[in-house]
Amino acid sequence: MREALIGQLEKYIPFNEQEEQDKEMILQALRTQQNIFSRDNTYMHMTASAWIVNKNRTKTIMAYHNIYNSWSWLGGHADGDEDLLAVALREVKEESGIKSVRPVSEDIFSVEVLTVDGHVKKGSYVSSHLHLNVTYLIEADETDELVVKEDENSNVKWFDLEDAVAASTEEWFKERIYSKLNEKLLK
Repeated sequence: MREALIGQLEKYIPFNEQEEQDKEMILQALRTQQNIFSRDNTYMHMTASAWIVNKNRTKTIMAYHNIYNSWSWLGGHADGDEDLLAVALREVKEESGIKSVRPVSEDIFSVEVLTVDGHVKKGSYVSSHLHLNVTYLIEADETDELVVKEDENSNVKWFDLEDAVAASTEEWFKERIYSKLNEKLLK
């Protein structure tokens, strides 16, 4: 699977300078880090996110993330799974309760290297580190019931695309990630 992901990333055409730089960093880590798919690598590890859209591509799902006190996309750690699309789909179901999800494409939608500040999770301190993130475009059924995953978020809901960006309190994500995802979606 690692080689398949490297192949996908090599073919991936970056959308902007951020993606150009981050793609190269992720590729270098995939080629040199033995445990890059595990949180045992405390400096950096692979994660997968989803930009979840409705059928009409007019809305997205955001969760109110407990650690960051902000509305954010859904996603999570690979935790040993090298199939990042499967990770993204699993995380969407776990974090939102939504059952009817499907990838719009199996291709990578976006790439990001994300800084994670030190924080406490489940009573233990987690040092600052990097998430080497691959994002997929996922379609979900707007009529499915949304369910809060209390250990991670305190709310989950559909937003109009621009309202989703505005709802986040993380300026860097608003400017560099969520706006970019919407721009790519509407291309």
